[in-house]
Amino acid sequence: MRRHPDGGEHAAPAGAHDGHTAGRHAGHSVADFRRRFWVCLAVTIPVLALSPGLPLVPGGRILTLPGADWILLALSTFLYIYGGMPFLKGLVRELGARTPGMMTLVAVAITTAYTYSAATVLGVAGMPFFWELATLIDIMLLGHWIEMRSVGEASKALESLARLMPSQAHRRLADGDTEDVPLESLQSGDVVLVRPGEKVPADGDVTEGASSVDESMLTGESVPVGKKPGDQVIGGSVNGEGALVVTVRRTGAESFLAQVVELVREAQESKSKTQDLADRAAMWLTLVALGGGALTFGTWMALGRPLSYAMERAVTVMVIACPHALGLAIPLVVAMSTSLGAGSGLLVRDRMAFETARSLQAVVFDKTGTLTLGRFGVADVALWADMTREQLFGLAGSVEALSEHPIARAVADAAPARSEVSGFRAIPGKGAEGDVDGRHVVVASPGYVASEGVAVPAGAVEALAEGGRTVIVVLVDGKAAGAIALADVVRPESAEAVRDLLAMGIEPIMLTGDSRAVAERVATQLGITRILAEVLPADKAATIGAVRAEGKVVAMVGDGVNDAPALASADVGIAIGAGTDVAVATADIVLVRSDPRAVVAAIGLSRATYRKMVQNLAWAAGYNVIAIPLAAGVLSGVGITLSPAVGGLLMSLSTVIVAINARTLRA
Repeated sequence: MRRHPDGGEHAAPAGAHDGHTAGRHAGHSVADFRRRFWVCLAVTIPVLALSPGLPLVPGGRILTLPGADWILLALSTFLYIYGGMPFLKGLVRELGARTPGMMTLVAVAITTAYTYSAATVLGVAGMPFFWELATLIDIMLLGHWIEMRSVGEASKALESLARLMPSQAHRRLADGDTEDVPLESLQSGDVVLVRPGEKVPADGDVTEGASSVDESMLTGESVPVGKKPGDQVIGGSVNGEGALVVTVRRTGAESFLAQVVELVREAQESKSKTQDLADRAAMWLTLVALGGGALTFGTWMALGRPLSYAMERAVTVMVIACPHALGLAIPLVVAMSTSLGAGSGLLVRDRMAFETARSLQAVVFDKTGTLTLGRFGVADVALWADMTREQLFGLAGSVEALSEHPIARAVADAAPARSEVSGFRAIPGKGAEGDVDGRHVVVASPGYVASEGVAVPAGAVEALAEGGRTVIVVLVDGKAAGAIALADVVRPESAEAVRDLLAMGIEPIMLTGDSRAVAERVATQLGITRILAEVLPADKAATIGAVRAEGKVVAMVGDGVNDAPALASADVGIAIGAGTDVAVATADIVLVRSDPRAVVAAIGLSRATYRKMVQNLAWAAGYNVIAIPLAAGVLSGVGITLSPAVGGLLMSLSTVIVAINARTLRA
């Protein structure tokens, strides 16, 4: 039974152990292949000792016993059945699905070797392949064991995610006491206590306490994040130095962690364009191997060579052509890249789109909340009275602290210190006023100030308002003391992201519903030259379509909610800053952190992943160009031949090289 990480039981994500090889390894675990390998290796020792025709051994045999051939037959029968069972089962599955592949090749090779060798014991003239059969089975089991371990290790980041949740939570009772309860019993609305050093048991809101929380395993954010009442926490993150009281909002399958695991599982199971190519190549290579084996056998028999020689050449061709490495080349890279992405807060929902990201020519950013913080901040200040900036903000911030308006909050947050206010009064739609330290302070719009007949320096307000900024005027005791310009705050990381995209040869484009003046101000700060301003939400998808119509491969980057149509219409839809709202249905890639640089990282990982795929495909398919003719015996005239065991070793070696190459993937 599969359970999401909502309790003490943790199911390893799909792909954690057998990953993309589950089809041909169905019913066999890593431990099963390991056990079969060691048992077969032990049985191989007496097979080697008794087998005739051993190379580099005087007389070709280490040990001579009465009935040695019958002993060899018995031992080889055990090896064929016990060691060869995974391959024989794979043969049945592949033929049943009409997709003969690598398991078919191995099964045919060991069946041919065993049947012919048994026949020689029963009276057919020829040299048996007992030691070749034994070592071939050993090498095949070893190769599969290593392969499955590699796939499992590539998904360790997902196993770590699945183990993040604690097994219990401290639920607060009505009388203030706490009780320890299993995690699965938590419900939305419960209040839990998270002590210093403990894991947060569920997604929720902080209601009491202050601390720093380590969210690195979930979001990739390396620096602990400060938490105070009103902030959200994610289940599975680690609390720091202070105790927190949290009201539970999401549990079970709704939790952020459960959705992360599910998204990554879907990504690892989804096909990629390169994987489709690899599957087709593996199918053709299987047909080439079977046909090549038959052709090799027929050719050597026609040339008058002994049956044993022709059989050995045919078996070697089939073994060495096994497309194990080809079948593993792409899934291992997919597993590795998905795990790397998940560990850094990059969740791939669509492998096809992720591969497309390497070819992007333009990235369209939604402005508000993506390139900017989506909240007001102080952009400029003008002083008209004999006071410092700190004094002006101290007076204005004290009054604005009592207002809930976003502009008021920005001014209050910028105040270095605030004083008590008496006689506070809101001026509807205009501003607020009150008495601070014996001085009457009014913070209001320029229109209100003008209507009150208060003089301000000529042109000063207009200068501050350039670029679409919002201006408020501060009056102290009836006189204009200064003005504050506010604007949507540009993310400090946005400029770096734009520079990196330009360096990659990708055009950054800004898309916004704001006025052109506001858009140009932000674009100038970031170095963006192309602006699509005053675009209504309903028109964003059509705007993306127009950019694509220019012949460009386009990504849309937005918050994943109000940008959903545009995300869906782009070649690659990227939801940025999804936070706990991670399951954005229309995005191809979800970036957990609200950092535009993560877009650059996603493109970089896509390019690196594709390079690894190409490298693995080149190695997995390319070595057959040399290996298959050698296996067929084209150089036997000069004394160069390959035995089935050596062929199996080369095939397994190529698989290991592909696995190691995938493990070296870095973004």
